[in-house]
Amino acid sequence: MNSLSSWSNTTAIHHCNWTGVTCTTTFSVSSLNLQTLNLSGQISPSICQLPNLTHLNLADNLFNQPIPLHLSECGSLETLNLSNNLIWGTIPDQISQFGSLRELDFSWNHVEGKIPESIGSLKNLQVLNLANNLLSGSVPLVLGNFTELVILDLSQNPLLVSEIPSDIGKLHKLEDLLLQSSGFYGEIPDFFEGLKSLYTLDLSQNNLTGWVPQIGLSLPNLVSFDVSENKLSGSFPIGVCGAKALINLSLHTNSFNGSITINSNECMNLERFQVQNNMFSGDFPDGLWTLPKIKLIRAENNRFSGEIPDSISMAAQLEQVQIDNNSFISKIPRSLGLLTSLYRFSASINGLYGELPPNFCDSPVMSIINLSHNHFSGGIPELRKCRKLVSLSLADNNFVGEIPQSLAVLPVLTYLDLSQNNLTGAIPPDLQNLKLALFNVSFNRLSGKVPFTLISGLPASFLQGNPDLCGPGLPHSCSDDQQSHQMAGLSKMARVLISIALAVAIVIVAVGFYVIRQSSKRKSRMGIWRSVFFYPLRVTEHDLIMVMDEKTAIGSGGAFGRFYIVNLPSGELVAVKKILNFGSQTSKSLKAEVKILAKIRHKNIVKILGFCHCNDSIFLIYECLQKGSLGDLIARPDFQLPWSVRLKIAIGVAQGLAYLHKDYVPHLLHRNVKSKNILLDADFEPKLTDFALDRIVGETAFQSSLASESAFSCYIAPEYGHCKKATEQMDTYSFGVVLLELVTGRQAEETGSVDSLDVVKSVRRKINITNGALQVLDSKISNSSQQEMLEALEIALHCTSVMPEKRPSMSEVVRALQSLDSKSSLSDSQLFASDECSVPL
Repeated sequence: MNSLSSWSNTTAIHHCNWTGVTCTTTFSVSSLNLQTLNLSGQISPSICQLPNLTHLNLADNLFNQPIPLHLSECGSLETLNLSNNLIWGTIPDQISQFGSLRELDFSWNHVEGKIPESIGSLKNLQVLNLANNLLSGSVPLVLGNFTELVILDLSQNPLLVSEIPSDIGKLHKLEDLLLQSSGFYGEIPDFFEGLKSLYTLDLSQNNLTGWVPQIGLSLPNLVSFDVSENKLSGSFPIGVCGAKALINLSLHTNSFNGSITINSNECMNLERFQVQNNMFSGDFPDGLWTLPKIKLIRAENNRFSGEIPDSISMAAQLEQVQIDNNSFISKIPRSLGLLTSLYRFSASINGLYGELPPNFCDSPVMSIINLSHNHFSGGIPELRKCRKLVSLSLADNNFVGEIPQSLAVLPVLTYLDLSQNNLTGAIPPDLQNLKLALFNVSFNRLSGKVPFTLISGLPASFLQGNPDLCGPGLPHSCSDDQQSHQMAGLSKMARVLISIALAVAIVIVAVGFYVIRQSSKRKSRMGIWRSVFFYPLRVTEHDLIMVMDEKTAIGSGGAFGRFYIVNLPSGELVAVKKILNFGSQTSKSLKAEVKILAKIRHKNIVKILGFCHCNDSIFLIYECLQKGSLGDLIARPDFQLPWSVRLKIAIGVAQGLAYLHKDYVPHLLHRNVKSKNILLDADFEPKLTDFALDRIVGETAFQSSLASESAFSCYIAPEYGHCKKATEQMDTYSFGVVLLELVTGRQAEETGSVDSLDVVKSVRRKINITNGALQVLDSKISNSSQQEMLEALEIALHCTSVMPEKRPSMSEVVRALQSLDSKSSLSDSQLFASDECSVPL
């Protein structure tokens, strides 16, 4: 209850300064905002002894009780927000007693049963949010009573079995109608004429059938329109783009069978157009390609025909195009390369033809290109400007000539599929410098030696159909292989001599290092040290300096310094991390930043006990966990943790990251997640360490220190170095790598092994072959855990998706892993839907 520590009875009017309390000018409480304070227990009836209380927000806590009817006695209450708690039970008929309410939010709870008709008595409601519950039955025909309603959210109630109430058309002030992911069925009522103020309409992921009613000019303020994943059919209404502010049109995954006609003059504000996974046919609306504000066009898996016009350059804000699996017959216009915001262009399985224009990949943010299964011809242009390109698929076309050398200079290229073309010449050797998780050049006419690192771990099928290729493991070994063995024998003596010389040099350097170190210790003793302890520690900075040597150091050190295990005079063991003080912060600001981290209280995050600092060093003092790090454990030859313990570790790490990202204030990023920064207690409960060090050393120094690792570490997300700021998705990627380590039982990076591939690359290559996923799993784990491990593997692959927006949040990861732990029937495929079909995630 530390969050309410300011609540005390020191003065009569002091309560107006308490956390979450807002008062009127007469010191009467008007608002209680106690959101996200980890409160639990029962909501007390004494709240209604505050006669002027108008706003009560208890969202994001742990209240576990039925809907508290005694709050109806708060006669002035206008806002009641109990969202994201553990509220259970039905909505009682007495809900009508909350007569003054304007905002009612019970979302993200366990409310069940029918919506009572008595709720229609709340005629002053402006917001009604019952989303993400277990409501069932039909929605009563009383919604038309809410004439002041602005937001109606009944989404994510899958047990509802109801038609959409037609009286919603009476809600002339309604701006947001959110009914997605529920159990609505039947036809969409023709109620649009009455919804003049509608801004967002989301009816997706239901069981709706029939036609989409004509909406035309009747919705002048419409911004978002989504009826995806239903069973709608027929033609889409012609006048849909008559709306003045139509921003989001989404109709994907239905069973439409008709055509769309759009007047581009009426869609000048359109930003998002989504009609994927339907049965649309006929010409694609040409006007969409030229809209000045269009950002997203998704029409894959339909029967559209038509061309991509040269006037596409007018769509200056276009970011994403997905028109796969249609019947487009067109060349790629040269003007496509003029779109500087375009990051994804996917048009596979169409009738596209001709040569690719030399600038087709000139967008500086281009990340994914998929033009496979078309009829392109000519050579593949040199690609140098799209340095953020992650995935390039040109498979099953008629390309000729050599593989462009410039592909090897694209720093984040991860997926490359050039199979089933007529390419000739050698594979550029510099491609082995890339972290290619997929490299498929099968069924071309390539020749020459294949670089070894491209063969290692690569399915043989990705090279087949090129009889003139040679190399280790291929049907033909290269003629220079035997010569290289002979040269190896001749150079053996040279290597011995070099080794002797290096040994002598190491001895000299070691002696010099010892002298410098002793001198450094003497200087440290003379320096001015300052110490701040958040727990009672009987230690001085000089005590730490004297015992921090090679004997107490653990690990090889990271980008920010080494850890030392120190035995305090009291007999207590602590872990001390020595960080170079970059001098970017004053003593006061440094203390404030460390204090922010030291206030973290979570079972899966290591406690910071205190710190010492001088002009050139910072000693962070952590609690010590004697089992060491997960990374050291995995590196042991006898590593054999059972799956239940590995899953426990994964859940704990995910919980710690989710807490940093969302629950702790201020929100923090870890930014250096890896198995060596996950410590284990006696019960194998994991604790994150080395978190948020950017706040201590400063962003510039943090980036500089991490740069030496980022180019080589597979824990680093592909977009690192190309994004302006760090994101939660980067932490999610790093966690995904740790989860892969737990599933496979191997280290993330095994530089000394025969298989030099890191765990991400190795897994992604193996899952592309038959039964490859099973081969990925740690063979030391019992087969009885195989299904759970496969599902955990799926989660890890989503976490390490090359597209940041495809990665789940850490909160979603926690729920997914916990569902495995409780053997829930909910599959990970439901939790993380993906549309990246051209390459593995």
